Amino acid sequence: MEVLKENEEEEQREEEELKALEISDKQHDVERKLSVDQACTPNDVPDFDWSSIDTSELPSSYKTNSSKEKKLLRIADNFLQQYAHLCPDREPLLLHPVNECGVEKFVSTTVRPTLLPYTELYHWEGCASFVSDYLTMEPLKSPIAPPSSLYSPTTILKYHRGNCFDFSVLLCSMLIGAGYDAYCVNGYATHKICTMDETLEVCPLLRKPQEVPEEGEKKSSKYRVKPPPDLQSKFELQQEAKKEAETEAAREKKEREEEEKAMMSQQGSSYSESPGATAETQEMEKPKRDPLYGLRVHAWVLVLSGKREVPETFFINPFTGNSHSTTDEQFLGIESVWNHRNYWVNMQDCWNGCKDLIFDLGDPVRWEFMLLETDKPHLLLPDVEEDEELFDRIMDSVEKEEEDRRFDMPPSWVAPIQISPREFETRSPQGRKVILYKKAKLEKWRPYLNRNGLVQRLAVYADSHYTKVVEVKEWFKNREDMLDMREVNRQTQLTTEHFHPGHLLGLKAHIYTSMEPETEHTMEFYNEARVDGLQKRIENANEMTEYFTGRDDFLYFRHVEFGKRVKKIHVAGTRIDINSRPIVQIKECFHRNPEKPPDEDVAERIFLITEERINLTYHLNDKYITASKKNFLKGAERDRKGNEIIMTPETCITYQVGSSETDKKLLHLYKLLQKLIEEEKQLKHEVWESATEVLEILKIREDEEADIKLTVSIYDTERNEKRRQEYEATDDLMEDDLLGQEEQDLDYLAPFLIQIGNIEKMSKWQALRLREDCLTDFKRRLTDKANVIQAHLQKEVEELQKKDQWYQENQNQLSMEDEADFLAYCSETMFRIRVLALRLKREKQVAPQKYLALEEKLRKDPRLKVHLSHP
Repeated sequence: MEVLKENEEEEQREEEELKALEISDKQHDVERKLSVDQACTPNDVPDFDWSSIDTSELPSSYKTNSSKEKKLLRIADNFLQQYAHLCPDREPLLLHPVNECGVEKFVSTTVRPTLLPYTELYHWEGCASFVSDYLTMEPLKSPIAPPSSLYSPTTILKYHRGNCFDFSVLLCSMLIGAGYDAYCVNGYATHKICTMDETLEVCPLLRKPQEVPEEGEKKSSKYRVKPPPDLQSKFELQQEAKKEAETEAAREKKEREEEEKAMMSQQGSSYSESPGATAETQEMEKPKRDPLYGLRVHAWVLVLSGKREVPETFFINPFTGNSHSTTDEQFLGIESVWNHRNYWVNMQDCWNGCKDLIFDLGDPVRWEFMLLETDKPHLLLPDVEEDEELFDRIMDSVEKEEEDRRFDMPPSWVAPIQISPREFETRSPQGRKVILYKKAKLEKWRPYLNRNGLVQRLAVYADSHYTKVVEVKEWFKNREDMLDMREVNRQTQLTTEHFHPGHLLGLKAHIYTSMEPETEHTMEFYNEARVDGLQKRIENANEMTEYFTGRDDFLYFRHVEFGKRVKKIHVAGTRIDINSRPIVQIKECFHRNPEKPPDEDVAERIFLITEERINLTYHLNDKYITASKKNFLKGAERDRKGNEIIMTPETCITYQVGSSETDKKLLHLYKLLQKLIEEEKQLKHEVWESATEVLEILKIREDEEADIKLTVSIYDTERNEKRRQEYEATDDLMEDDLLGQEEQDLDYLAPFLIQIGNIEKMSKWQALRLREDCLTDFKRRLTDKANVIQAHLQKEVEELQKKDQWYQENQNQLSMEDEADFLAYCSETMFRIRVLALRLKREKQVAPQKYLALEEKLRKDPRLKVHLSHP
């Protein structure tokens, strides 16, 4: 017995020592959190001093609390005291942090439900994508504690940055305004979620869509026919699966080794000789051990099912805008949730993360709410039999007590959330955002930032160091040529272009390796926009294949084979196209025409042009297993003139399924052959037109890429205003031209005639001198005018260069307002430069014409003509 007691005491001591060690480890982790934070903080997040923001123009609701808000803060303090007393082991709740003005505000009043006037923001995907793109992520000051301050969504939008709580409050405000049942969540997540590290995640644009399983039989019926027994050996299947797994593992290992060799060769021989290079490469893609696992605080958004036809409750990570299941292992626990009406504390155990949590906020056992006024129903205990009168009295007393204690949430102190069309279009703070994924880099730009209309680019790499590009995908907007997307495979140099409907030639897609003619080209078309119903065309130097749909003649396939070019001597009086490719064969396939009998409905016809033969194959009759055929030999026999074909039984070889009197007569075959010869000529012309259209498309595409033009919507008032100003500037130039014509009507000779005095006694020499002086003075005035415009233009260019140099030197220190002012200045200056350049060009073009016009006017002036005609 004594031995047992001693053992129990030793076990107790060991348990106490372990607990002490755990507590000391936690304290040690907390003490070294600063060093851990420095290691976890992204390097690309610029420092921003929130204490320097201007709060003087904020509304009074930001700087003071109303009487109802003060009462709410007292209720929150009382609730926090009770919570700390009942749950001493839990972390303190985030209830009333200070705002940007240093005033304590309850977190629920920071949520401002807002429905913005943009169609994209009416769905949760658009709201989440906008918030993740518009704001710049800032890490929490302490990764294991909630922030001490929570700014308003309007301030967060103004400065384009915030932490996870700022992201969540803004996103929750937009989702509630759009009709979703959304809540801000204060909880814990993994290091990858908290630091927005997506370098180990597959890019969403590269993820394959989930295959929807086909709907099988809903219920098994006892009258259903039983399937035959599976007689295949399960052991053999297991062995085959095992072999396939081994083969797949060997293939992956080989690919990994090849990738490592390529990386080593790129990084140099010194790196390849290091013994730890291979191990380092293998460990790069594995997540590192997090010393603060389970302690990292994170905020995200919870969307409950029900409203807006949401079928299942899910999470939204505001940093990325991606949705996650509530059973996602990256979310490790929840402390509390809140919306604009109430605050709930999670009373469920999070030992297994969020997998086992039940999000029924009306359950007071699992979720403790702060205010009695809640839109979530309380759970009632069933099967309780009481007297109705007693039950009514109890309920009346409870309702009366609740009415005395009930407190409605005060309205939000945040000003209305507003996003201008320009801000909504710009998205990212600088109009550009870069996201790194696993072996992929995604770049985003705002519309009209790039002159080619590029708004998104995805580069896929072969390694994790982002050095060897495998594939590039680009997305465009507002292109006049309707280009939507371009895919370039860097290994095969295969380019695929996709177009929106509305292209000049109905182009839908273009696949090529080179824009040179007669190389491999695949062109897809919007067949509804074409008269011929062409859907797809594949062409190279030797053949061309076309696919049709919706044609009246039921044609759906055409294949053309070309021969090698043979140089021909040009004969006078003839037209021989040396560059045209000789056609060897044309093959066409037709769908079934129900208005014709099968024996008369052609299914396939082949024009063997070099062999001068035509082969016809008809559709198959339901009663037979073979189809009728006709093979014509065109140039068998001709008459003396060489125009008319003499039909003989050897000219046409016929295989007729069944009997037909018409086919036995040579006259019918003769007419059919004549028709086929005419159709062959027409087909040659259509093939030539198709080849010409390919060349035309390639030329148009080259011109479109050389001079890319962007379209502007009629609803884009800002850009249309710039176009209107340019149009008005052009009108001003036209008015200047009209003024120039009026100036020509002025008497330029009058000032010079005054100097002479008496016009009648003028000599010939004086008249010549008078004309030359007038022309010289006019030429000097035109030159001075051009020089003045040139000086103004040069001054504007120099000012713009100085401003750009200043921006390059101070780019990292400028605020968003300074950058916006710089962009506005550049836009205005560039407009003035364009106008001055246009005026200078116009002046240089018109000046010689004005000079010649004045010279001709002086030559015909009667005041000089009389004296110049004297000897």
